[in-house]
Amino acid sequence: MFAAAATAAAVVLWWNTAGALDRQTDAAIRADSTALVERQRDAGLPGLVGAIEDRLALDVQNESLYLLLSPDRRVLAGNLAVWPAEANADPPWIRMPLLRDGTESEARMLRVDLPDQHRLLVGRDVAEKLRLRGLLSEGIAWAASSSAAIALLGAWLLRRSLERRLMPVYGTAAAIAAGDLSRRVPLSDRQDEFDRLGMTMNAMLDRIATLMEGVRGVSDAIAHDLRTPIARARAKLEEALGDATDEEALRAAVEQGIADLDGIARVFKAVLRIAEVEAGARRAAFAPVDMAPSLADAADLYGAAAEAREQVLAVELPEALNLVGDRDLLLQAVANLLDNALKFTPDGGRVALSARVMEGMVEIAVADDGPGLAPEDRARAGERFFRADTSRNTPGSGLGLSLVRAVVALHGGDVLLEDTAPGRDPPGLTVRLRLPA
Repeated sequence: MFAAAATAAAVVLWWNTAGALDRQTDAAIRADSTALVERQRDAGLPGLVGAIEDRLALDVQNESLYLLLSPDRRVLAGNLAVWPAEANADPPWIRMPLLRDGTESEARMLRVDLPDQHRLLVGRDVAEKLRLRGLLSEGIAWAASSSAAIALLGAWLLRRSLERRLMPVYGTAAAIAAGDLSRRVPLSDRQDEFDRLGMTMNAMLDRIATLMEGVRGVSDAIAHDLRTPIARARAKLEEALGDATDEEALRAAVEQGIADLDGIARVFKAVLRIAEVEAGARRAAFAPVDMAPSLADAADLYGAAAEAREQVLAVELPEALNLVGDRDLLLQAVANLLDNALKFTPDGGRVALSARVMEGMVEIAVADDGPGLAPEDRARAGERFFRADTSRNTPGSGLGLSLVRAVVALHGGDVLLEDTAPGRDPPGLTVRLRLPA
């Protein structure tokens, strides 16, 4: 780019200097020839001869060239001895070598055809302008060479600088490719583009490490949580195979084994559903929906379960709750929250389902009177298979809130966890889903 800029500057300089000299010479010759033609028209051939002699007498620099030729090729006026052969060509403008006072020079001439077959040459000796143009060309050549050298040196220095700044990135990427996920790009104090690139790469590597740790955690949790029901199902079937005395006992053992295997299948189905939601595969089903009727139906469904445990399910819903999303996924997320709330609320407790629209957001809240979550557990709530210590003895796989977070993230919202009644023991838990209206 530097070399291109220097070339453009040289072209502009040449156009405004050497080109201007040529254009100035041609303009002077053209003006002089026009004036001589007008003189011949006004005063005739004697007036033209006199005008040429006057111009030669006033030419102190001895640059003007004239030649007036009669029809019989006699020289009538001027300072050229013979009519040059170059002037017989078709173009009126000619450039020809010139020998004056034993010195070689060059002339720029214009041929003018006069009435009565008289011919006139008007020109200028451009030797001085050629020397000036030669000096200018030499200067531009030296400047171009210097610019090229500076451009090459600058490109080399810039390349070295870029390589030096990017070398830590190369090293980190090579280490990561070799399997060392603990490496991070070192940062400088400049806070420039390379540091921002390094910070972005480090954030990406932290995210990858978190995801890898999550994969390992999910694998360990699946192995841990499924080992017990699989071992229990196998033990019961093995016991029934050896000890069952009648068909009824064998049938009961088989049914219990099938129930345990169904529980395992539900866990895998929940994991696959969460993966499907996190991948955004359900985004194509988004459409404008009114969630108020769906939430009312969910409240009716879980109201019966609450009555069976003498619990109260309070419902506070607006007439309309319009948003854009997947109705089935949102309804399943709310159902998971209601199921958890009823499961952790003691008999005779209260569960509340409410919704409202505020500041362009739809907020759906499920509150319970259960044991709540400690602040350190809230940060991990939503991780697959995570269960707080207070819920270890409660049936479940730790996937319900994971699906809720995945569904809300798919809809561009967020999940908030807070105490239902701060300061009370137990404080309860309120889960708020905030979604774009």
